[in-house]
Amino acid sequence: MEKFKVVSAGCGTIANEWMKNALSRTDMEIVALADIRKEAADSLAERYGLTCPTFTDVATAIAQTGADVVFDLTIPASHFSVCTTALKLGCSVFSEKPLAATMAEAQEMISQAEQSKKSFSVMQNRRYDPNIRAFRNLVQSGTIGRPGYIGADFFIGAHFDGFRAVMDSPLVLDMAIHTFDQARFITGTDPVSVYCHEFNPPGSWYKGNASAICIFEMSDGSVFCYRGSWCAEGAPTSWEASWRVTGERGTALWDGYTAPYAEIVASDEQENKFILDYVRVESDYKWEGNLGHAGCLDEMFAALKEGRPAETDCRDNINSIAMVLGAVESARTGRKVDLRDYR
Repeated sequence: MEKFKVVSAGCGTIANEWMKNALSRTDMEIVALADIRKEAADSLAERYGLTCPTFTDVATAIAQTGADVVFDLTIPASHFSVCTTALKLGCSVFSEKPLAATMAEAQEMISQAEQSKKSFSVMQNRRYDPNIRAFRNLVQSGTIGRPGYIGADFFIGAHFDGFRAVMDSPLVLDMAIHTFDQARFITGTDPVSVYCHEFNPPGSWYKGNASAICIFEMSDGSVFCYRGSWCAEGAPTSWEASWRVTGERGTALWDGYTAPYAEIVASDEQENKFILDYVRVESDYKWEGNLGHAGCLDEMFAALKEGRPAETDCRDNINSIAMVLGAVESARTGRKVDLRDYR
């Protein structure tokens, strides 16, 4: 089997997660590492026993190795440059989230992908878990009826240092895209509008706003409410968040750790009851794919081989980054933002 030739651009911390999962694959090989700091690329090569050349420029790396795929693991501000360069040189791109730093960049990157007819997809690793797949099935199978409310709570006391400690919106810009993308995945809907209130509560060790409440209107008329904090000490939620989806006939719950379940109205013959009787429904949906980064890489490579858009294709993922950037604009302006203007 012919292997895809991969240039991995960006050799910082996140590259370790990609390398751990990519190097065990039999359908690809890393033919070059690129980083503006050559010592970072050299260090990554040594850490994983790679003998490939290292570069400070992704275009040179592609030209000298004949690569056909680029992993873009650079900082968000560099995604536009790395991605468009790779696409113009005939490479498909698998990118770390977020898709881009601005919506204008995201739109241009998608245009370049369409012109080049190459694959461009984004790492959304939290879609690849048997429990979220089972939860999605409970919601979309009609078990609880048509959903009207989606709620996600994310409360973790994460003592980061570095760039997150000093950025303006560390929670919304760096973390919330995972939960926002999960909400789209679980419900099969896209965002229509957002109102976001950011704040930095007492005791926060972040310079910027580390907490937020967001209210999204979704394309099916439902409302998604996100409540989150990265400086919440005690009783942490899962990194997958804690979820409640309420529909016409019941409610589906997932704590982010264990298997999801639903409680639905037991029968229609309860006319005289103030609070109806409910029955518990377990999900019988089974998913046996690889978890996290490995699962998303499986999907990206499968889509590339089959000539189809990946589940996290850029044209779909722009809806998730719109939720992030729209929330930031809403918090900044104090008004509700129409996300249809973003796409």
